[in-house]
Amino acid sequence: MDNRINQIRRTIRALRVSMLEAEAIVREQINRDEDCSFVAHEILKMRSVMSLLVRERTALGDDEPILVNCLFVPRRRPARSPVAARPLNYGVVSAQGLAARI
Repeated sequence: MDNRINQIRRTIRALRVSMLEAEAIVREQINRDEDCSFVAHEILKMRSVMSLLVRERTALGDDEPILVNCLFVPRRRPARSPVAARPLNYGVVSAQGLAARI
C-alpha cells in the first residue's frame, strides 16, 4: 500500500509541474491573442486525472501535503507600502532674524 501511495504522490507532483507549464503557455498564447483551446483542454484533462488520484490517495489514508518547487515568477510587482512624508521643519523666524537675512 505504501508503494501505491508513493507512486500516486509522484504522479501528482509530475502533474502539478506539467499543469504549471501548461498554464504559462496559455498565458503567453492569450497575451499574443492566439487560440489556447487545445492547451486549456489538456489542462482540464490533467485536472480530472489529478482529482481521481487525490480521491484514491485519500482512500488509502494519505493526507500529508505534497510540496512542489514552483519557479513561477509573479507578473505584477509587489505593491509598495506608502512612505509617510516627513514634515518639513519650518522654524519660527523673528522679524529681527528675517531682517538680518536680507
